[in-house]
Amino acid sequence: MLLCALSSVVLGGIVIHGVAAAQVAIQNTGRTLTLGNVSYFVPSSPVSMLPNAALLVKPATGDLVPFSVIPTSKIIFDQQALEETVSVWSTTDDVWSEAFLTGVYITFNGTRGVPLTSLGGAQKKFGIDFVLCSKSYPLGVGLTKPLSSGPYFLETASGNIFEAFRLYNDENQSFLYGTIPDGQGGFQVLPARVPGAATETIGVPSRLYFTPTPEKPFAGFRLAVKDIYDVKGLRTGCGNRAFWQLYPPKERTAPAIQRLLDGGMVLVGKAKTSQFANGETATDDWVDLHAPYNPRGDGYQDGSSSSTGPGTAEAAYPWLDFAVGSDTGGSMRGPAGANGVFGNRPSHGAVSLDDVMPLSPELDTAGIFSRDAKLWAAVGHWWYQNFTSFSHFPKKIIFPVDFFGGSFLTNPPAAGTARATFNSFISRLEGFLNTTRTEVTFADLWNTTKPVNVSAPTLQTLLSTTYADLITLDQIALVADPFISDYGAANGGRMPFIDPAPLARWGYGRGLPAGRKEEALANKTIFMDWFASEVIKAGDPQTCADGILLYPQSSGGTNYRNRYISAPSAPLGFSSGRIAVHAETPDMVVPIGEAPFNSTITGKTEFLPVTLSFITAKGCDLMLFNLFAALQDAGILNPVVTGSRMFAS
Repeated sequence: MLLCALSSVVLGGIVIHGVAAAQVAIQNTGRTLTLGNVSYFVPSSPVSMLPNAALLVKPATGDLVPFSVIPTSKIIFDQQALEETVSVWSTTDDVWSEAFLTGVYITFNGTRGVPLTSLGGAQKKFGIDFVLCSKSYPLGVGLTKPLSSGPYFLETASGNIFEAFRLYNDENQSFLYGTIPDGQGGFQVLPARVPGAATETIGVPSRLYFTPTPEKPFAGFRLAVKDIYDVKGLRTGCGNRAFWQLYPPKERTAPAIQRLLDGGMVLVGKAKTSQFANGETATDDWVDLHAPYNPRGDGYQDGSSSSTGPGTAEAAYPWLDFAVGSDTGGSMRGPAGANGVFGNRPSHGAVSLDDVMPLSPELDTAGIFSRDAKLWAAVGHWWYQNFTSFSHFPKKIIFPVDFFGGSFLTNPPAAGTARATFNSFISRLEGFLNTTRTEVTFADLWNTTKPVNVSAPTLQTLLSTTYADLITLDQIALVADPFISDYGAANGGRMPFIDPAPLARWGYGRGLPAGRKEEALANKTIFMDWFASEVIKAGDPQTCADGILLYPQSSGGTNYRNRYISAPSAPLGFSSGRIAVHAETPDMVVPIGEAPFNSTITGKTEFLPVTLSFITAKGCDLMLFNLFAALQDAGILNPVVTGSRMFAS
């Protein structure tokens, strides 16, 4: 029986009755498909159109046809030219494959002559169903909008042409979500997923779509961003589920991130942060989110924090080029050391931190991870615009014996140890700089040169609570109290869930007496001024600074993520990692080797990173970047690869 008076529509398993059915709007958010056993995402918006496509293209199974746009300057584009293109593209791009040779569209970018194609043999060899040419060719056909080289999908019925995004499984659980451009200057969460064990999916565009220029030197380089930076169109979660749900998507992108996007980088996802950028250890402290997995060694070592997501992603995924994190008390340097990648804490104030969640504005900085010293240096020059570049390097290498556990000159380290790796690298650095290290005891240096009006007998006495006081008092005022108030107003006075580490730190801060922030800032300033006048001085016209201070960042030690630890507490004390924090200087981590260990997870010998920190004077960041690039050219530093081992065998 046909009942015209009562209509019903079944949509996605939901039956919608009556007039409501007419009000339902179906939004096309893109398509996910598999081509050549590789998963792709096809956005909903086309980038161009081929008029009369149904007449020009041989019908294929399905409504989308993969094809390649190939520009050439050759007058005759023949089989050899195509084979050369295939060879280059196969090694430079992970999105394109020969599966996109169902069809080809040849465009001519030469300057003279009438171009022709000769691809009869190539069509048979590669199984090419159709060959089309641009209007530069006789009988060529035009597109409504010119396209860059690379892989595309053609919708034969409409002629619409779509870009291809390859989909990757975030096996190390480094990301909060993948992102794609929203077409309005912002981004949206990637509406696609491939199978995985509680993992996110990341989509990456073809590298062939992009050509670096002086204005956009990093065009096509893929970027992950720690989820404390605002990005237009996306929510900022700061590692807290309630925070992510409470506040709407952002209306603008943080200037620090926008600078990288303006340079051509492609944002592919928001990476996890430990909660509110406080230090957390895997298993015990990560509650709201699951801690990302460090790929090095046996895959079950802690990835350090708080830039855990960016650091683990950079070490795990060859399809990712750079990852942005932040460093207040070690949140870039710790993950760089644990995951064996290049990472930096810049001089304080190096880039704007507007629209970035604060831990302590007096200490917060923005850094970037890389696997290649030369690319890292190039990004540093682009990002940190207010610094002067220096191509000559200091001759003074400060070697604090109390940070290295003793003198390597009087007590040479045993072969095969992390200490031997440090010593070997420093010896090669000495040769490169044509100098020798100066061994000092940092604690004694303070005792003999400290300001006469300072009564603190040791740096531990002076700075024991300085960091903890600043980060807790600042974050309570700038983040915790506003968030708790906003959440309570929206949820009947309820409290949001807070992970143990920030909760313990905020509890410490709420118990501090009045005047502690002022005291902390005064002690920080005492140390900063002392370091600038007695340890490393800025202002050298040739080298920016008169010296470089070294200390171990990671020594290949284990920190299993299945190990239960003690309850979190306030981060008290002073150590080598706090020097740059209080002195406002750059502290840059470089991977120099690996140390073996017997894994309790795999039952085999595995390897973990050995990394070294370089500190110099405030504002001399680009000198260090240039030094590392030069050391890589000299073979003293080497790029690292992704996975369990740092260096290609």
